[in-house]
Amino acid sequence: MHSVSNRILYEDNHLIIVNKLAGEIVQGDKTGDEPLSETIKKYIKEKYNKPGEVFMGVVHRLDRPTSGLVIFAKTSKALSRMNEIFRDREVKKIYWAICKSTPKKTSDRLINYLVKNEKTNTSRAVEASNKSALKAELEYTLLKKSDNYSLLEVELFTGRHHQIRVQLSTIGCPIKGDLKYGSDRSNSDGSISLHARKIIFTHPVKKEKIELIAPVPNDSLWQYFEKE
Repeated sequence: MHSVSNRILYEDNHLIIVNKLAGEIVQGDKTGDEPLSETIKKYIKEKYNKPGEVFMGVVHRLDRPTSGLVIFAKTSKALSRMNEIFRDREVKKIYWAICKSTPKKTSDRLINYLVKNEKTNTSRAVEASNKSALKAELEYTLLKKSDNYSLLEVELFTGRHHQIRVQLSTIGCPIKGDLKYGSDRSNSDGSISLHARKIIFTHPVKKEKIELIAPVPNDSLWQYFEKE
């Protein structure tokens, strides 16, 4: 088990917030791979010498190939309060995406209507009149360009399945490495270049403002974009 302690960005009696690596799963799935929730349970058990079962509530998830901030709740009270905060959209979520193309506009608000295909585990944009479609909304800003890529900052207003991946693909800017949504080749580590960069919310118990930034993956292109 790789040490998770150096990726913990915030921890108190209520919450633990971790910088997820691309490739990690947040919650158990059919692959049987150890999820991040289990890794953190073990960390807490060891660190605090806890007997018995450790509570670890999954507040939200990130796609497996995505990296960045994930919030877990250490108590059921914190979990239900965080669920409310997410449901009421009282959390500001900022992502960074590296795309092969540069969007026509340097910033824009995108609204699409998405339908999920359970069989292929993908989503696609459809007409707003489609009864089973869910509204997806985000804003992006072009932050920086390299010779071949552009870095977009994305603020998410809804939490739809593969939302950022689909919506950027609809404007001709698929995320680097994202074969499902139009990237021409994969990243060598199987990741996609999408990172949950920043999160801002009010602590559910202490009522203080929490604002966290997750360092980007250890990769030369990411490092280039992170440098001012």
